[in-house]
Amino acid sequence: MTKRFYITTPIYYVNGAPHIGHAYSSIAADVMARFKRLDGHEVFFLTGTDEHGQKLEKAARDAGLEPRALADRNAAEFRAMARTINLSNDDFIRTTEDRHKRGCAALWQALDAAGAIELGHYEGWYATRDEAFYGEDELTTGADGVKRSPYGAPVEWVREPSFFFKLSMFQDRLLALYEAHPGFIQPISSRNEVISFVRSGLRDLSISRTSFSWGVPVPGAPDHVMYVWIDALTNYLTALGYPDMTDPRMAFWPADVHLVGKEITRFHAVYWPAMLMAAGLPLPRRIFGNGWWTVEGEKMSKSLDNALPVQPLIDEFGLDPLRFFLLREMPFGNDGDFSRRALISRLNVELANDLGNLAQRILSFIAKNAGGTMPARGVATEADVSLRAIAEALPDRVRGAIDRLAFQEALEEIWKLVRASNAYIDREAPWTLRKSNPTRMVAVLRVLCEALRVIGLLLQPFMPDTMARLLDLLAVAPDARDFASLDRPLTDGAALPAPVGLFPRFIEPTA
Repeated sequence: MTKRFYITTPIYYVNGAPHIGHAYSSIAADVMARFKRLDGHEVFFLTGTDEHGQKLEKAARDAGLEPRALADRNAAEFRAMARTINLSNDDFIRTTEDRHKRGCAALWQALDAAGAIELGHYEGWYATRDEAFYGEDELTTGADGVKRSPYGAPVEWVREPSFFFKLSMFQDRLLALYEAHPGFIQPISSRNEVISFVRSGLRDLSISRTSFSWGVPVPGAPDHVMYVWIDALTNYLTALGYPDMTDPRMAFWPADVHLVGKEITRFHAVYWPAMLMAAGLPLPRRIFGNGWWTVEGEKMSKSLDNALPVQPLIDEFGLDPLRFFLLREMPFGNDGDFSRRALISRLNVELANDLGNLAQRILSFIAKNAGGTMPARGVATEADVSLRAIAEALPDRVRGAIDRLAFQEALEEIWKLVRASNAYIDREAPWTLRKSNPTRMVAVLRVLCEALRVIGLLLQPFMPDTMARLLDLLAVAPDARDFASLDRPLTDGAALPAPVGLFPRFIEPTA
């Protein structure tokens, strides 16, 4: 039976250009998608852009553009970012596409048919920046007298006709869901926040607006456009062909993981499952809210003009080192600080010194002293057995960490083998064995090549291009690079390419 796996990034709002925070979520999803493919799953990996709503309409007006023109321009930048950071996504959805609008209309009609929608009027506090309504008890008032949402956005009192989703009907079902499936919302901090919010009492949700027109029209009520979160969340279905339940892609539903920023966890963990319950559709298996990056200690924001674009970082440090750093520096789900010093340290210490130098020492030594071919296995010593045991246990350890989205932990497990291999080569000293015991020298080099192969295979999802080069240097065939091939032996006597460096040390330019 085919093992299917469906993972999504948040669809990114196009009122501004992409930055490192967007790349972070996307790279995390890409690592999991690549890992699952290598581990024998059929994967569907979705990303895309959220292009409707009052916030986008206002941003377009401020820029002197029509909303569609701004959406087209910025969506193209997000699509370009996906290519730049080497995403392996299977689709890129835009909420302005006709296929998406059809799906939104179908889901709305399903909610309406289930009796979960009613017409009324909305009166309350609304934050345009958050695209969210808030109760009085959720607001704070600053020294300037401005009321703000829990996320700092100014709110305004609005009153207008609105359709409502009967969210309050689902309070008990949602709480039962969270209790029956403790892993549905992660990390635990997000789970606790959502449960507290739901327990405090759910109000019916205003799901249409009449004060602006940039959105998906409500079926049968064209003077209303759908609330942007009804529109946006539906993308996860419409990319699979919904409402055509016979579309082969619908076999991927329900999603295994929705990766989202922690600030939008509530929408995904409350509104989305309630909508799916009302429509009679299966629920996603997990909502994971990743943390925020600060930059040199300050939160990225337009006002501080410190949002880091991705391309300059890639130009300076390389793509794979950047991908590695983002998932190595902090536990996924926590907040972290992006600093040049930390990035350079990871690049020079762990990539250049630990792994790059290890590969260079082994492969250069083979080229000079072992005929430039793959050494044959020898009689195993206790040291050999010990290093091989670490390598053999590693795939399951990394698999478990990846399944928990513990990317930092997965990398640490791999680095245990990197460090153990460095200790082994120093202890066994093949440069000394070259004269004293050439047979043992060959055996040592083979053990090291085997460890390098396991490292290279398991690091492919994180650093696909660089690990492809490492596996090329080990003469690992292209069809022997999935995880089913972990037990497949290296080929004795295979000609090895001339060794090249994988991770040059980064030297900070001087003024």
